[in-house]
Amino acid sequence: MLQKSPEIGHSSHVVTLDVRPQLLDALSALRDRVAAARFPLPLAGAPRARANRDELLAQLDDYLVPRLKEPQAPLLAVVGGSTGAGKSTLVNSLVGRRVSEAGVLRPTTRTPVLVCHPEDHHWFSGMRVLPDLTRVWVPQPGPADDLLLPGEDPTRVLRIETVDTLPPGLALLDAPDIDSLVSDNRVLAAELICAADIWVMVTTAARYADAVPWHMLRTAKEYDVTLITVLDRVPHQVVSEVSRQYGALLTKAGLGDVPRFTVPELPESAWGGGLLPATAVAPLRTWLVHHAQDPVARQHAMARTAYGVLDSLKSRMPELASAAAAQYAAALRLTAAVDAAYDNEHTRVRGRLQSGAVLAGDALKRWRAFPLDCTAGELLDSLVESLTALLLCAVTAADERVDEAWQREPAAKAPELAVRDPSLESAEHRIGMAVRRWRRELEEYAEEEARELERGVAPDPEVLAALLATTLLGGRRTWSTGEQLAERMGVHGALRLRERGGRLLLDLVDRVMHTERERRLAPLDALDVHPEPQAEMIAALSVLLKER
Repeated sequence: MLQKSPEIGHSSHVVTLDVRPQLLDALSALRDRVAAARFPLPLAGAPRARANRDELLAQLDDYLVPRLKEPQAPLLAVVGGSTGAGKSTLVNSLVGRRVSEAGVLRPTTRTPVLVCHPEDHHWFSGMRVLPDLTRVWVPQPGPADDLLLPGEDPTRVLRIETVDTLPPGLALLDAPDIDSLVSDNRVLAAELICAADIWVMVTTAARYADAVPWHMLRTAKEYDVTLITVLDRVPHQVVSEVSRQYGALLTKAGLGDVPRFTVPELPESAWGGGLLPATAVAPLRTWLVHHAQDPVARQHAMARTAYGVLDSLKSRMPELASAAAAQYAAALRLTAAVDAAYDNEHTRVRGRLQSGAVLAGDALKRWRAFPLDCTAGELLDSLVESLTALLLCAVTAADERVDEAWQREPAAKAPELAVRDPSLESAEHRIGMAVRRWRRELEEYAEEEARELERGVAPDPEVLAALLATTLLGGRRTWSTGEQLAERMGVHGALRLRERGGRLLLDLVDRVMHTERERRLAPLDALDVHPEPQAEMIAALSVLLKER
């Protein structure tokens, strides 16, 4: 449980941690629900939802859960900011030696560097925080890239330095630029900041009004985390004016109570080549050391951030749940378009079968020539070809209707949905095979009925199958064919065979339309968009809020 206490320092309240196992269990369940959320359909809010999910997951995994489990772990201050803000020089100067590479090449900071006292090394050498980053240790200051395995991504590595110039209980992390041209650096910078007890946002006199750092400042305010800002590289002639303007901007943004530190522009600042004098960073260092060593200040800094992240779940989880619901609603619309198209064509096919549409073209010529100038096998071949064409036409028409409906749906622009026929078989091949299988089964039925006849000479099963197929597919025009069937095998036998063959034909049509509908829906089904995530996220939040 998190409790509020009377005001202290710059914040509106002080919070203390009193964590019960039930809260951790509820938080773990909520974390699993967030991790399971997927937003694959390209809706307007999907990129934001994916970014929010990733950020929230990073905060839960890298900060909130490990912090609640081990409140005694060192206080972690992450130093973030824009390109060229002087973060690495600032960290080096706070530590009193060069531990993070700085320079004129941008982006300067590639591999993030975490600095702590040797006694605190064990807290960060394991996977307690930032479990997705590979740890490397550098015996002497130097490029961490030298220690990477071949092919290892330097942006997914955490370099750990231990120095005895930092007090136990305080760790500093120099993050990549939040506005880096390299997207992986930007992502990692945001991820590292989310792992912090204290967010140290660094900007410069020249760039303090830039959009990117202000986005991070507003995020920090939204989550009510422990935040301090550093206005770096301020020429001494304009210190008062720049500091006043920056303070006014912070106040306007509702961040007027955030501690501000100003670092003057010095020769050592140029090119990030040296350490700043201790006096230049003394106020900032004093503030950080005080919050690491004073029990009340430490508890407040740590618990305020934890409380802020937990509190933010009340708005962030419903937003994610709403995005999940929008995904499911879009998936339902896409599915409904497929169902409607195939249902319509299914009904039309059955109507055309009843009207005898299959008995046309070559099939009609063969029927008229049977049995004098056409064999039973040739008649069956033409009927199979005509039935295949009818079913293929229906499937093609259904797919065209789906395409037309999906063009109006932004969700249908998902790359996965553009994939057709993942198997090597075409619709024509699949339908042709199904119709030929229907023919074989029809012939087997005819053989069975022929064997049942008590006659000296049983009729040719293939002739029976041809007459049966013509009767089933010819509509009213083929009543005479039905009579020929009855003459060869008797009225009861003919009725029985027609009933079995009719069921078999309807099964064929149902099976073909169902198979092709499922084929069209398969890429959508593979995206695994279900209604459960919305309800599960809201339920997990509800349980967590009760435990609060």
